[in-house]
Amino acid sequence: MQQDPALPTDRSCPPLSLAVGGALALAAAMGIGRFVYTPILPAMAGALSLPASEAGLIASANFLGYLVGALAASAGGLPGSQRSWFLGALTFSAATTFAMGLTDSLPLFLVLRFLGGAASAFTLVFASALVLERLTASGRSGLSALHFAGVGSGIAGSAILIAVLSSRGASWQSLWFASAGATVALLAGAALLIPGKSGKETAQPAQKPVKPAASRGTPVNVPLLRLILAYGLFGFGYVVTATFISVIAKSDPALSGLAQWVWLIVGLTAAPSVYLWNRVAVRIGTSAAFSLACIVEAAGVAMSVSGGLWPLVAGAALLGATFMGITALGLTEARALTRGDPRRMLAVMTASFGLGQMIGPWLAGILHDRTGDFAAASYAAAAALVFAAFLGYQGRKTVAIAEGKTVSEDNKDKVESWPQLREQLLAEGKGELVEAIDTLIRDSRRVEAAEVLRQLASEPGLTKGPDTSTVH
Repeated sequence: MQQDPALPTDRSCPPLSLAVGGALALAAAMGIGRFVYTPILPAMAGALSLPASEAGLIASANFLGYLVGALAASAGGLPGSQRSWFLGALTFSAATTFAMGLTDSLPLFLVLRFLGGAASAFTLVFASALVLERLTASGRSGLSALHFAGVGSGIAGSAILIAVLSSRGASWQSLWFASAGATVALLAGAALLIPGKSGKETAQPAQKPVKPAASRGTPVNVPLLRLILAYGLFGFGYVVTATFISVIAKSDPALSGLAQWVWLIVGLTAAPSVYLWNRVAVRIGTSAAFSLACIVEAAGVAMSVSGGLWPLVAGAALLGATFMGITALGLTEARALTRGDPRRMLAVMTASFGLGQMIGPWLAGILHDRTGDFAAASYAAAAALVFAAFLGYQGRKTVAIAEGKTVSEDNKDKVESWPQLREQLLAEGKGELVEAIDTLIRDSRRVEAAEVLRQLASEPGLTKGPDTSTVH
C-alpha cells in the first residue's frame, strides 16, 4: 500500500511509544488473531473429535482470508483513515476470535477463521503503515525491529495464556474467549500509543505521477520465477509445523504436557528473528541468507516429528527463528530483482506464498488421517524447504568496480565498504536510496554512480518509508 505523506514528528508521538504500540497491534492481530489456533487446537480437536483433515481445513480458511485481506488492503482506493482501518480491523479480529467459542459447526469455523484472517491482514498493513512511516520521518526506523517483534511476542504471550488456562481445566471455548479478551486489552494499548494524524488523513492517498520509464513492469525472468516458486514452497514448508506442532506434542504421551509450551518456544525465538536475519543478509547477501534460513527451517521441521523432547524443542526453536526472517528476505530479494514499481511482483509473491500456506494444513490433515501421524507431511514440508533453498539462491554474480576489476556479489562487502553504508542508510530510513545503489551494483554499473547516489542521502526529498505491503 502507499504511505501517507511524511508526518510531523512531535513530542506527542514519541518513536519508542509508536514502536511499542505497533508491537501490541501485531501481537494481537498476528500472535493471537492469526496463530492462536495452534495452541488451542489440541483441546478443541479432543473435545469435538475433530479429525486432522478438518482441523487443517480450518487453518487453510484462515490463511485464505489472510491472503485476500493482504491483497485488498494493499491494493489502494479504500476510504477513511489508516488508524480507523487498523482499529476497526483489530476489533473485528477480537469479535471473530470470541465467536469461535460460540459454535461447534465446521462451516461456521471456516467462515470465522476466514474473516479473522482478513482482519489480521488489514491490521498488519494499516498499523505498519502508521508506525513505520512515522519512525522513518523521525529518523528512528531502526525501531521497526521492535514493531515486528510483536508477532513473536504475541505468539509467546498467547502460548502462556493458553498453557496456564489449560492447566486449570479451562474448556476450549474458554480459551477462545480469553484470547479475545487479550486481543481487546492489546487493542486498548495500541490505540493509546498510536494516535491519529493531525489534519486530514486518508487510508489511500492519491499517488504521485510516475514517469513512464519507472512504471514499466519487470519481465518475469528465470531468477524471478525461481524465487516465486521458492516462496510458495516456503509457505507450504513452514505452515505444517506452525499449525500442528502443539498437536504433535500432545500425541506423544511423554510430551503431552509440552503441547502449549512448545508454542511459547516458537514465539520467543520468532521475536528477534527479522532483525537477526537482516544482519545475516548484510554479511552474506539476501539470496544466500534466504537459502540458509530455509535449510535451517527444514532441519527444524524434520526434527519436530523425529521423536523425543529435545528434537521437538529444537524444532520449535528453529521454526520460530526462521519463518518471519524468510518472509522478509524473500520479499527483499523480489524487490531487488524487480525494476520499476515492485508492487505487482510483491503481489505475485504474496499469492505464491498464500497458495502454499493454504495447501499445507489441508494436505497435512489428509495425510494424518491416512497414516496416523504428521511425519509424512512434515518430511514433505522439509523437502519443500530444501528445494526452496536451492531455487532461492541466485548464484554468484559479478559486479564491476571502479578499477575495472570484478568481484562476486557474495564478496560485495569489499566494494567501497558498501555493507556498512547500506546498514547505516537503512537505519536512517533511506530505503529507496539503498535499493537504487543495490540495483546499480547488481547491474554491473560503475561504483562511482552508486557513490553519487549515496551522497544524495542527505537531501530531504529522497527518504521513503518502508513498504508495508511486503509483510505477510
